[in-house]
Amino acid sequence: MKKSVFLGALTVAGMAAGVASAATVDDVKARGTLNCGVATGVPGFAAPDANGEWQGFDVAVCRAVAAAVLGDPTAVEFVPTTGKTRFTALASGEIDMLARNTTWTFSRDVDLKFTFVGVNYYDGQGFMIPKELGVTSAKELDGATVCIQTGTTTELNLADFFRVNNMSYEPVPIETNAEAQQQYLAGACDVYTTDASGLAATRATFETPADHVILPEIISKEPLGPLVRHGDDEWGDIVRWTLNALIAAEEYGVTSANLSDMASAATDNPEINRLLGTEGNLGEMLGLDADWAVKALGVAGNYGEIFEKNIGESTPIGLARGLNAQWTNGGLLYAPPFR
Repeated sequence: MKKSVFLGALTVAGMAAGVASAATVDDVKARGTLNCGVATGVPGFAAPDANGEWQGFDVAVCRAVAAAVLGDPTAVEFVPTTGKTRFTALASGEIDMLARNTTWTFSRDVDLKFTFVGVNYYDGQGFMIPKELGVTSAKELDGATVCIQTGTTTELNLADFFRVNNMSYEPVPIETNAEAQQQYLAGACDVYTTDASGLAATRATFETPADHVILPEIISKEPLGPLVRHGDDEWGDIVRWTLNALIAAEEYGVTSANLSDMASAATDNPEINRLLGTEGNLGEMLGLDADWAVKALGVAGNYGEIFEKNIGESTPIGLARGLNAQWTNGGLLYAPPFR
């Protein structure tokens, strides 16, 4: 679900170099639509609802960027991508940005010529098994069959883990989360491995979620976040600071409930004023309206509101904030200053 290492790096890098010279923000404004790459369907993160409208934690980032740039959070064309196709779609210019549970790694940043604008979810790879197997640790999985998405370095993490622990396994290759779910429930594999958040999202869709266990081991670091092409810093800045605006707003207590009041008149906090455009000229620096962040925050609120609505503990996904809490609450979320 995360980390393609089998895609031809030189090919992707070449395509990225070819399209990076274009100013993406100009293309988006001229088109009137943001083309945003998402997953093929991960409940809580990115999936169409009953009306065919895309919803989710990652989807919210796309809509916030569209609101900041175009003033319209619905002006988004969502492009479903797999582990194999996502990087080609971004490098070729088919999509303007990728917001698809994709891990920030050295090779993707440097060799594939992409720019990760930040982290919107700190994750790690885990394992899910049927409870009836009676397994309580990943170190008891010797000889297991494992469903694993192709075109990802989840495969490499898996191989490393089993090698270090002197165990063997049989891979069952799949391409999408939906296929993984189908194969796993059909008994084609004993184990499904991917990001722990993806496992929680998948389990939440099961008829009897309690019949399945996510094992305690987390075997990798998976900082997930939006990415753009190298060579288009203006566009990268817009996506980066839109994400930062969502994070900073939570820290400063700017919510969907008080946004309108705070944006209508300057507060006694200069940082909030600069964020919301009632003071300074940050919007002008980005080539956007002064209230660009207000538009972004007006879509679904701040980072915490987006988290709780889509994947939080009160949802079927049931994820605790953990590492994704604000730095002031013991987490890793930390937005640079708006000044």
